[in-house]
Amino acid sequence: MATEQKTYVDSDRFRGALIRQSDVSGLEIRDCWFEERLKIVDCWGRDVYLGGDFGRVVVNDVDVTAHVEAELDRLEPNRVLAREAQTADEIRAAWAAVEATWTETVEQARALPEELLHERVDDEWSFIETLRHLLHASDKWVGNPVLEEDDPYHPLGYGPGGEDETGTGLTVGADPSLQEVLEPRLARMATVRELVSTITDAGLDRLCARTPVGNDPEADYSVRRCLKVVLAEEAEHHRYAVRDLAALTTG
Repeated sequence: MATEQKTYVDSDRFRGALIRQSDVSGLEIRDCWFEERLKIVDCWGRDVYLGGDFGRVVVNDVDVTAHVEAELDRLEPNRVLAREAQTADEIRAAWAAVEATWTETVEQARALPEELLHERVDDEWSFIETLRHLLHASDKWVGNPVLEEDDPYHPLGYGPGGEDETGTGLTVGADPSLQEVLEPRLARMATVRELVSTITDAGLDRLCARTPVGNDPEADYSVRRCLKVVLAEEAEHHRYAVRDLAALTTG
């Protein structure tokens, strides 16, 4: 009989904990953070998967950080553009590359049966959920703080962790079609395109009066910082989408 998975949310009960001589099969850690190092020593198993933003990764005393970053950059070249873009011209070029890449990938997705685009691979977001999340990311980081729209959040957006965020009014439980998601998604991409088409370096330095929902209200958020978050989100989730579409295509 399968053991019911216990879920812990917003908990610090594992901070500084030591787990010894225990069966942790099926253990899954999502959307968590550690400011001090995370250490796994003298363990054995058949399948270990790590995914996230790690400063340094050492496997069996071998520092694999540079190798992993280089391979990720090879798989998704837009990661480099997103990471290195600082000037207005560089951000314009990065956004143009993001749009071109996603246009090609969406066309590949259209060739698949619609039901596959709702399917999760290894319990990661489906293709449609990914598009919904990117819609919300642009609403959150551009529509709200940069453009100061009165109603920046589209209800089909999908927040971090697949949840709503306070005051955004997301219909997380919705099950829209690809076309239903693409309409607001493409409209928001066009808004970003228009913004970056005329942005200047001085405009990138402007501090936003609004704070992106869910983030530190005491921190400063420049237009540049907000756009770079969107670029990074677009690049990383495109890599995930391509990975999962390949799995769905091969069955």
